[in-house]
Amino acid sequence: MRKSILTTAISTALLGSLAFGVQASTEPQGMYSADDILDAEVFFVGGSGEEIGEVEDILFDEEMRISALVIESGAVLGLGGREIVINTDQFTLETHTESDGDTEHRIMLDASQEEIEAFPTYDRDWWEQTKSNARDAWQTTKEGAQSAWQSTREAVNDNE
Repeated sequence: MRKSILTTAISTALLGSLAFGVQASTEPQGMYSADDILDAEVFFVGGSGEEIGEVEDILFDEEMRISALVIESGAVLGLGGREIVINTDQFTLETHTESDGDTEHRIMLDASQEEIEAFPTYDRDWWEQTKSNARDAWQTTKEGAQSAWQSTREAVNDNE
């Protein structure tokens, strides 16, 4: 049951997210399954056609929007086989319908090999730091909203 709910949530987030730039060789699908995206092969945009790795995980923010992908790289291009985090502005999703009717999804990464080597490794330290940054950003936003509300309230009271 839990897996079903999670798959539904992920599929819904994929549908509602504008983070993916979807390109298709035919008509867009209109609906995408997280199951199809997981394990999708990853390639460089305009590259040699050599696979960089595959999608290991999809990361969401509090509003269930796709925040990043975790790519498990193989030992190609000197990457040494690690899990890296790729933000949504660094990739697009390509969807191709094969002659047998099957649909193939590929992630196209808009980065150089040097940039990929500098991408953060998906590990516990990255996860804890990202959660901390999100909490800090939320607290700052919350305090800013409270401050704006208080300033407006004080200005209204001063004018009365």
